[in-house]
Parts: sequence; C-alpha cells; structure tokens
Amino acid sequence: MRISDDRVDVSYVLDEAEIPTVENQRLSDAELVRRKSEEIVGGLELTVEGRRVAMRPTAVPRLSFLAGQAGLKTTRLELDLRATVSRPREVELRDRTFSERQGLRSIVVEPGDGTAVRTSTPTGDPTQGLRRYPQDILNSPLDRTEASFRVRDGDGTLVAPRSEGGDLSTTRDATGEGFASVFEDAAAGTGVLVLLLLAAFGWGALHALSPGHGKAMVAAYLAGTRGTARHAVALGVIVTVTHTIGVFALGIVALSLQQFILPEDIYPWLTLISGLLVVVIGASVLRSRIRWGRARTAGGAAGPAPNPDAAMHTHDDEPEHVHAHAHGHVHTHAHGHHHMPDEITWRSVFAMGASAGLIPCPSALVVLLAAVSQNELTLGLLLIVAFSVGLAGTLTGLGLGVVYATRLLPRLQFGGRLVSALPAISALMIVAVGLALTARAVPGVV
Repeated sequence: MRISDDRVDVSYVLDEAEIPTVENQRLSDAELVRRKSEEIVGGLELTVEGRRVAMRPTAVPRLSFLAGQAGLKTTRLELDLRATVSRPREVELRDRTFSERQGLRSIVVEPGDGTAVRTSTPTGDPTQGLRRYPQDILNSPLDRTEASFRVRDGDGTLVAPRSEGGDLSTTRDATGEGFASVFEDAAAGTGVLVLLLLAAFGWGALHALSPGHGKAMVAAYLAGTRGTARHAVALGVIVTVTHTIGVFALGIVALSLQQFILPEDIYPWLTLISGLLVVVIGASVLRSRIRWGRARTAGGAAGPAPNPDAAMHTHDDEPEHVHAHAHGHVHTHAHGHHHMPDEITWRSVFAMGASAGLIPCPSALVVLLAAVSQNELTLGLLLIVAFSVGLAGTLTGLGLGVVYATRLLPRLQFGGRLVSALPAISALMIVAVGLALTARAVPGVV
C-alpha cells in the first residue's frame, strides 16, 4: 500500500504454486485474469475514516507462469488498484481474498507524497514481492490480513513495528532443488536410473528428519508397547505403502476434482484423522498400563496370611500366584517383579503406521503431477516409491534403535525403575502428539 494525500494505491501480488497452477492452465489467460481479479477486488476492504472506499484497477493485470518444481509452472498475477480520497487520516485494510486457501499473506505499507504514516504492520517485505518463502509455509505461514494506519501531513516518513522477516530467509524451492530435481534429471535422461532412485531414497530419508512425520509417536509407541524389531520393520512397510497410496489419491483429486475440492483443503482433514487415530492408540496403551498397575497393586496387597501356618515364599523365576486350600491358610508366592502385559497387536501396529504415512508430502505430489503432465507416470511412480521407502527407512531405523535401547535399559543403574515407568510415559507422549496434531488441524477444518 502507498498512502498519499489524495489517493491510496494498492499493488496486489498473487503467487500460486504448482498444484493450483495445473488447474489454472486449463483456463484461457483472459478468463483466469478475469476470475482472479474479480475475487481480489471483491475481497479487499479499504476503509477511510470508517467508511468503505471502492478501489479500481489502474492498469492491465500482469499474468505470468514461472518455472516451478519438476518442470511444472507457478502462477503470478500482479494487479494495481487505486482509491481516490481526500486527506485520509484513519485508514484500514482487510484482506479477505482467497480466505479458503492456505499460504502466506502479508500487508506492507509505505507513505506517499505529502504524508507521514504510523502503521500497525511492519514496513519491511521479507518475501521480496512473494519471491522468498519460509521452508515450511503450510505449517507456519505468515498470515497478516488486517492493518490500520494513522496518516498526517508530512514528508514521507513512516513509523512501524520491527520488520518480521527473521524466519522468512529461506529461498523457495525452485527448479534444480530437492526431490523434484531428481524427477527433472530422470525425465531429461541426464542420470542413471539406479542412481536417481538412490537419490530419491536419500531425499525421502532426509525429509523424514525434518519436523513432523511421526518420529516421536513411533518411538513412543514402540517403547510403550515393548515392540520388537519385527514390529519396527512392519511399521516402515506400512508407512511406505500408506504414503504412496496417499500421494496417488491426492493426485487423482488434483487432476480430476480440483474444481470441487483443492488438495490443500484435504491436508487439514488428513492431519485431523491422523491426530485422532494417534490419540486413540495412545489412550489404549495408557489404559492397558493403568489396568496392569491396578492388577499389580491388588496382587501385592495379599499381605501376610492370617493363620500362623501361613508362609510367604519368594521365587525369582515364577509368576505371582495364590493357592487356596481347605485347611484355611494361604500360600503367596511373589518374585518381586511383575510382568507387563503384551498388549501390542498387529491392528495397532497397522493403525500407527497408517497414521504416520497418511499425510502425503507436497513435494511427492508435485512429482506425480509433473509425471502425469510429461507422460512419465511409470518413472514418477518409481521415484515416489523410492522416496517413500527412504522416509519409512528413517522411521524404521529410529524404531529399531528404540527397541534395542529399551532392552539395554534394565542393565543400567536405575534402569529397572525407568523400564517400569516407560510404558506410562510413552503412552502419555503418544496422546500428547495426537492432541498436538488434532489442535493443528482444527483451524483448517472449521
């Protein structure tokens, strides 16, 4: 925004990524510009001294399709608007455009000729006109849709909060970077397929190390349920299959149903389902630990026998049991520790693996769409499977580490106490992770 003493100019920039651009390119340029411009003009609410003021385009909108990932394009639309006013003093702008879409939104202001402006929004543009983005824009987007300004006569000075660019220094992925670059090389025939598959595997493994992707809940689950190496490997296989299926399911939506539902609208629902599923699993594990704790307490409360003939025998290798005899005394055998229940089931293993792989990675979806557009579906499938295997391999390695570390704990000092407490702690961690996922998803579905 640029506020002068006789007008307010707004330069609006819309940048859409590869997936929505697939749908955009089905329209003619003129129709696309018309639709987007109407939504922009209708969604921007400018008020001066409390009264809404109309804005009108001052130039022909500028539409361009720029190179994105995996050979796909991105959409960039620039629209200049102007409202004619007289000596504005109290100015507000509300941005209601594309409110159903996830992404970054920001308002930047500068004073025009003959004005000095005090603004509620930072003056700096950390995105450089929507050319630089945070690395995880969907999970932590800048979302500034309202701003207010106090204007007085002046010489172009501006008073504003500190610029909010501290966490927006990462350049947006473009061609030649990340998992998408592997597909570009493969489609261009510039690499050996085996090496490209290994590269896709490596990107998947590295991607799993980024925040999220179920590392904490998988580790807590295997520790809390006394999972075995076989369970850890099974989790990896289930994550691979679920993630691959999820990518293709979302790809079908992007290619066939985008006029009715956008892929990005599905992500919050998938996150919600995953979160609720994890909460149920964690609650189930926690319930079994509580039952076991009560049973142990009840068994240990048998106490001394009421008959002088009663005797307590302690064994180190027999389970706790009670013999009831007709002659009126009780023999209690206790070995000083209690077996934790084997509650892990293949159904719960499947549920945990599915929840970890349920949310497809956007980069994998971009590769799928690029593969379809370039008639390289088989190649895209191979790379996505390799990527999913790499992602699952990291989770499997983590799971195996947890399994073997749990076995070593009893040998350490205080290890026995930790082993006893670990199931309950792990169950609480699983529930906490599930609640966090659910809380993150709720704003996107309500």
